[in-house]
Amino acid sequence: MVILFDHGTPRGIARSLQGHTVKEAKAQGWDTLSNGELLKAAEEAGFDLPLTTDTNLPYQQNLEGRKLAIVILSKNRWSLVRPVMQQITDAVNAAKPGICSVVKIPPR
Repeated sequence: MVILFDHGTPRGIARSLQGHTVKEAKAQGWDTLSNGELLKAAEEAGFDLPLTTDTNLPYQQNLEGRKLAIVILSKNRWSLVRPVMQQITDAVNAAKPGICSVVKIPPR
């Protein structure tokens, strides 16, 4: 699976996504794209899944009919994300095109 890390996605997550290719939006030159433009660019470039921390995405974009699976992290602070790495990996591995899932990360 080819995964796009959005602007706020902690980079350390990539180490847990063995067997997947991870690229960052900034490295693609997409760091200034809005959500709709970013999703369109990711689809056109052949990405399978954006991993984002934008919890408003499902409310701002029509996700119906998308070729992408989308996984949203409810928080982006590494100290909160690190303890739920297995949940994030499971959500990525279970992701299906057109489906948006949220990994709820508890506060400390």
